Amino acid sequence: MTDSTAYIPADIRAQFNIEMLPLNVLIDDVSYEEEIDLTAEAFYPLVRKAKDLPKTSQPSIGYITDRLEKLAKDYDAVISIHLSSGISGTYQALVAASNMVEGITVYPFDSEISCMAQGFYVLEAAEMAQAGSDATTIMQRLQEIKQTMRGYFVVDDLTHLHRGGRLNGAQALLGSVLQVKPVLHFVDKIIVPFEKIRTQKKAVKRIVSLFDEDAKTGKAIRASVIHANRPQEAEAIKQELESTYKNVEITTSYFGAVIGTHLGEGAIGLVWYIK
Repeated sequence: MTDSTAYIPADIRAQFNIEMLPLNVLIDDVSYEEEIDLTAEAFYPLVRKAKDLPKTSQPSIGYITDRLEKLAKDYDAVISIHLSSGISGTYQALVAASNMVEGITVYPFDSEISCMAQGFYVLEAAEMAQAGSDATTIMQRLQEIKQTMRGYFVVDDLTHLHRGGRLNGAQALLGSVLQVKPVLHFVDKIIVPFEKIRTQKKAVKRIVSLFDEDAKTGKAIRASVIHANRPQEAEAIKQELESTYKNVEITTSYFGAVIGTHLGEGAIGLVWYIK
């Protein structure tokens, strides 16, 4: 089980028997369940017309408890992988709910990141489960993945992160005044600047150079280019990396409504780990 911010398409969730807990987005007093009644494609045009910045919220403990009780009818264990506990209370809500449900053992996992990086943990866990691995073995593998998981992103406008409380005011103000496009990443579960760069183009180039450091070792790597309504740009980066490295399995993914609320349209990211 995971939450909607892993942005794993519905057909892949069905193929691997992955349960999904939706986070919520409130736009002009209308509440949407992310990935259920609000897609990324629909979200960005909606936000452009909205009066106020959307608000996001985690699933309630009651909602998660209900889902776990339903799962307990058919399963004796569930591995539940969620976005970083430093930017959302979803993981803590899952832990609280797991203590209220009998008949199923819950293995909570804090990805300490989000989006397709979080999705990578989910997909590897699901693949292992289908191959017959037990929960303890899968949890050990998830901890191994964490050692090589990397993720960097650049946003077009820092004010979204600041207003949503995901980046402190001084950092956001500095970025806006100097017109810099900082490369951002997760450290100790929260979003912090990695490097200040003058343009988005140079920032993306810097992210690719960080990826190159791992890719040129020749080890098998799983990667994804993530975008906030910039599919062509993401596809171009993907093709560039594919043509350069034969040891890289790479996809494109997206920043959906919840993460898109905090990053804003135009954000680009690259995540990867060593397989």
